[in-house]
Amino acid sequence: MGEPLRIGMVGAGKISGAYLDTLARLDTVRLTAVTDLDPDRAKEAAVRASGEVSVAASVIDLAAREDVDAVLNLTVPAAHAGVALVALSMGKHVYGEKPLAATREEAASILAAARAGGLRVGCAPDTVLGTGTQTARKAVDDGLIGRPVAATAFMTTAGHERWHPDPEFYYRPGGGPLLDMGPYYLSALVHLLGPVVRVTGAASRPRAEREIGSGPRAGERFPVEVDTHVTGILEHAGGALSTLVMSFDIHAARLPRIEVHGTEGSLSVPDPNGFEGPVAVHRGSGWEAVPASAGYQGGGRGTGLADLADALTEGRPHRASAELAHHVLDVMLTLLDAAHSGRCLTVATTCERPEAVGRA
Repeated sequence: MGEPLRIGMVGAGKISGAYLDTLARLDTVRLTAVTDLDPDRAKEAAVRASGEVSVAASVIDLAAREDVDAVLNLTVPAAHAGVALVALSMGKHVYGEKPLAATREEAASILAAARAGGLRVGCAPDTVLGTGTQTARKAVDDGLIGRPVAATAFMTTAGHERWHPDPEFYYRPGGGPLLDMGPYYLSALVHLLGPVVRVTGAASRPRAEREIGSGPRAGERFPVEVDTHVTGILEHAGGALSTLVMSFDIHAARLPRIEVHGTEGSLSVPDPNGFEGPVAVHRGSGWEAVPASAGYQGGGRGTGLADLADALTEGRPHRASAELAHHVLDVMLTLLDAAHSGRCLTVATTCERPEAVGRA
């Protein structure tokens, strides 16, 4: 094994803790620097991290450091493209939180900059590389349910403002249930069924304002700038049809996370927002558990970054790729366009189905 990939982390907000926990136990990556708009928060992250971690004054200062090979971009969605382009311009690989960018144009510019510089760009979610989704994918690929013909994917909640102390960005462009949680479900569907070629759907925004429910700002109200309930139908390249519901307007539901239905049976897939979970198959005589048989074991936020580091060493494509994230973003934005226009629309982009992760 060569030297670990040295990581500079931009953004030390709520999600950074999960990444710090994972990076601390990985041998192929090592955190060397961190920066945040709040210097105190950056210092806290550096102290929490294992090993010697420096605090950089800015994104530019961090990306310029000689001990940074790749930038981990954990900023809010509106800043994803700007941070990624700075890092790429300074010759650094990038791995970022989802979505890849807020617009198709920003996403395309990231891919173009990476190609021009011969650099890698990875993007969450990497949860789909865990034993849950990958075991389900192996079941599909092994023909346990025959030819896939349909899938359902549901993410329902009353809204993140109930628990997040600063939830406004979830309700601004780049947020909403589709762009916030959709990447988990759509990335899983692409792993299971392949890229999406056509979409149609509907969307709504029942409330103009939301109220913060926790933290020091509890009771404050803020405007809603995006659709908070989205439903869609996706046509995959292989012909399967997926029904998708993403909502911040449902208080309780008993819906499955993901199910895939084939000519010979049905498959229950665990929550794609987690790395693990039970997989079950039904082939006419009741549900049967499918033992974990593929995927990274014990995965955590940052597993996709480790996969990128391994891919650089092995000279292979990394799985949590910008190409997949770009396609997922385009699917989501095209679905919103279809909802607002009342038409069925073709998805302009495509991607390769990522390589499966081998036996767990």
